[in-house]
Amino acid sequence: MSMHETPSAQRAHIGFFGCRNAGKSSLVNAMTGQALAIVSDVKGTTTDPVLKAMELLPLGPVVIIDTPGFDDEGQLGELRVQRTLDALHRCDAAVLVVDAVCGMRPEDERLLARMKERGLPHIVAWNKAELPGAMPVPEGSLAVSAATGMNVTALKEALARILPERESKRLLGDLVAPGDVAVLVCPIDESAPKGRIILPQQQAIRDLLDAGALALVTREKELARALQSLSSRPALVVTDSQAFREVDRIVPGDVPLTSFSILMARYKGFLDTAVAGVRAVDGLRDGDRILMAEGCTHHRQCNDIGTVKIPKWLRAHTGRQLIMETCTGRDFPEDLSPYRLVIHCGGCMLTETVVQYRMHLAEAQGVPFTNYGIAIARMTGTLERSLRPFPELHRLLAEELP
Repeated sequence: MSMHETPSAQRAHIGFFGCRNAGKSSLVNAMTGQALAIVSDVKGTTTDPVLKAMELLPLGPVVIIDTPGFDDEGQLGELRVQRTLDALHRCDAAVLVVDAVCGMRPEDERLLARMKERGLPHIVAWNKAELPGAMPVPEGSLAVSAATGMNVTALKEALARILPERESKRLLGDLVAPGDVAVLVCPIDESAPKGRIILPQQQAIRDLLDAGALALVTREKELARALQSLSSRPALVVTDSQAFREVDRIVPGDVPLTSFSILMARYKGFLDTAVAGVRAVDGLRDGDRILMAEGCTHHRQCNDIGTVKIPKWLRAHTGRQLIMETCTGRDFPEDLSPYRLVIHCGGCMLTETVVQYRMHLAEAQGVPFTNYGIAIARMTGTLERSLRPFPELHRLLAEELP
């Protein structure tokens, strides 16, 4: 991702669903004006969800998801159907594409029921409506034609109306005032990406610029010198979770201090859940299974945070023999009952819709849900301080944790 692009995690995700040969891919191509999806008369041409980030007027920056047919068959077909359901959970809005010649099929009804069950904004588009054998389109649905372009513009306008308003959230800009100095501590070690800084750090810098604040970016090794160079104390210090203990020793106690991961949990709307969920750490027992969930896939270094560092710290903190399992990217188990705790990454590469779905999935099954930054702060004894920038949550901390 280049610095000038809107991250996919901040784009509205729109999925196209339906049976094979309903014309999902053709409609995607007609709506975007590009050959984004392969089109064929052969059933099952789309074998896996296809994602494309783009600017689409009047919708703005979006991710279009073209999915396999929900009526796919056989062993591979079942896997494709599951992929389609997985894609449904990533969407902010959906288009159910019905073949107007065949009419609504049982699989279409199942998809529609899923969308309604989730409360997912959706449009039912009856494609091939221009053909002589097309059935009458029910009231509330939209007659479209990928072949002729009929009502394709109306479909885009309808999507713009039903897409949820994207709240104007701030990562940390609401924690500072214009002219304030915020210090961002960005360790550069073997786990750091070559030649760039990670997305939460990029977002923090941009948010501070939008707030009219001053961003001082440093490594933990130069932090003491950076603080000494300031004429007044900073309004906020933000650090990578892994360096929290060291940074905590350097930053004066009256200076607000938190981590990028904690800010990201607040930004994605699950900070309170993560704080409540971390109580489970001290109740872990031998043989408990822990799910480490990462939203992105990357080349793992020898000291990888999710598969090496946190499991090591967790075993040392609890003194228990724990079973650690990892899921990455879009893979996240529907059945969380085998797990005693889910520890999720900050979710910077996932939409709020996806993170919220995973959180609610865990809550519904009674599995505590927390994140990397909160878990690390709890294990290093810095959780109380890391939550001081959030007064309401900080007050609740005494009630939530012993």
